[in-house]
This record gives sequence, C-alpha cells and structure tokens, in this order.
Amino acid sequence: MEKFGDRLMTAAVPEVDFSKAFEMQPFLREPDQMYVGAPGKHGYLKLRFALDKDGKSILREIDRRVPLIAQQELYFDEEMPEMPCLYILSSGGPNVDGDRYQQDVIVEKDAYGWISTGAATKLAEMKFNYSGMVQNITLHEGAYLEFLPEPVFPCRNTRFICDTRLTVDPTATVVYSEIYQPGRKYYKDGEMFDYDILSVHSHGHRPDGTPLFNEKFIIEPAKQNPRVLGIMGRYEIFANVIVMAPKEIFEKVYAETTPGIDKKNDIATGITTLPNDAGLLFKVLGNKTAPVKKAVRDFASKVRMAVKGKPLPEEFPWR
Repeated sequence: MEKFGDRLMTAAVPEVDFSKAFEMQPFLREPDQMYVGAPGKHGYLKLRFALDKDGKSILREIDRRVPLIAQQELYFDEEMPEMPCLYILSSGGPNVDGDRYQQDVIVEKDAYGWISTGAATKLAEMKFNYSGMVQNITLHEGAYLEFLPEPVFPCRNTRFICDTRLTVDPTATVVYSEIYQPGRKYYKDGEMFDYDILSVHSHGHRPDGTPLFNEKFIIEPAKQNPRVLGIMGRYEIFANVIVMAPKEIFEKVYAETTPGIDKKNDIATGITTLPNDAGLLFKVLGNKTAPVKKAVRDFASKVRMAVKGKPLPEEFPWR
C-alpha cells in the first residue's frame, strides 16, 4: 500500500471474468488486436469516502488503473456544499473489444458522496469479444451515496455485460442510476438497436451477505426488437434507478412519486418497491435524453430531500 497525498493507494487489481455467463458464450474469441484484459484494457478504480477528524466527508482512498481515471473530489453542490463530488473519466475513449473494468466504491460510516461520469460512455463496435464491467458498491452505517452517471451509447455490434453488486447497511441510502441509449441515432444511416447484446445485472445485499433482490435484463435486438408493445413500445431511451434506503425513507419517496405518461416531455415513468424492504426501483422511458435525465434527477432529488432535507441543484447547462 502506498501514499498518494493524504490518500491511500493499493496495488492489487482484481480479475474481471464473465466467460461463464451463458449469454456471452458466442463472444469469447480473443480479439485480433490486443488480448482481453491487456494493459490499458483492464481498468480498475477504487474509491473510499470517509469522515476526517473534523467530521468532513472526503475521498479517503483512491486506487486507479488506466484507462479509468478519477480526479480529486470537488465541493460544488450548491445545495450541499459539504458533499464531495467526483467524476469518473476514461483516458482510452470508448469501451472496445476485450475491455474489462472493475469499480469498487466504499462509503464508510456516516460519510457521503456524489459520483458521475465526465461524459457519456460510448461502447465501440466489436467484432470478436465483448466489454465487461463489475461494480461493487458498499455503504456502511448511516452512509449516503448518489451515483448518477451519464448515459451509455452502444454502437453497432456492441457486446456489453455489467454486474453491479450493492451491499448496503439497513441505515444507509444509495441512489444508483443507469441510462441506456438505443445507439447513435444520427450516425450515417443510424444505429438504432443495432448492437448485439446488452446484459445488465443488479443485485442488493446486506453486509452479512443476505440477498435482497436481483434484477437482470438481457437485450438482443436481433432476436427481439425492444420497440414493441410490452417492452419499450415507441420509446428509445431507458433509465433504471435503484434506491436502497431505510423503510421510512423509501416509503416517503414512494408516496411522493406519481408514475405515468408525460406527453409534454414524451416520457413514461414507473415505480415499484423492491423485495425484502430493500428500497425502490424507478424506471423511465423516453425519446430525448434531456427529459429522461431530468426525470432521474428529480427522483434522486426526492430521495435526497427525504434523507438530507435538501434537493439536488439544477443540472449544469453543459451537461
């Protein structure tokens, strides 16, 4: 373990392996270019938020391996200026064939933080293998985390698998969102749902390992067009928001959230409770990015109000 300023950095880089996932079996050929998980293609990021001796929440520990980058935390939230805010960046551009990533986020007792990405995540065209990412998000007693990344753009023939494990203490609260685009709509003749596969798995647990919920969706547009009644209908963009929180918090948010179809903003929203009193699952469908992102932020703001008594600030105009 080595020091980086007042932060600790560790050396171990976990292996990311999805080769046993049945849906990825057709895509196990080694790329003709750099091999799977080669240096520069095996990104790792560890972030640990904690309180300092003065009770201020800071980024106590950071470990990063290219192409993943995390900059120093900033305190720019106008509603919660005490909130450490951090952007995850990539030095390698889009996710490419054979990339493997792991992101570990830990929020210690009573600490809090906000995480996003510097820009949308592009999944480049793939010919041989796939891109995979593991995320481990752990919150201790009384911790609070908002993880609101920018959308994911899958290009033609993209293969992508993501596994997110949320380990959350019953007294802690996490807001975790994902936004998936259908492709590059205005690129040449368009790439609407031209990707090969998106496999997205999210599951929640208590610190003792008790499983709470599982959600997994596998989208293969060549086998089933998502734009049919019962799946996405006439909509193109899909957002998923998971909230794990104490029961009194998520019941309050649930009561304040009215799902439905908003014709003015061309979005549809839905909400449900998660099993085992784990929290909430909020979903948004839309045809334009801005209204979908706003619906996600408005919902996250309700959660923050219920926990911290303060809303999310207005989004920066350049985001």
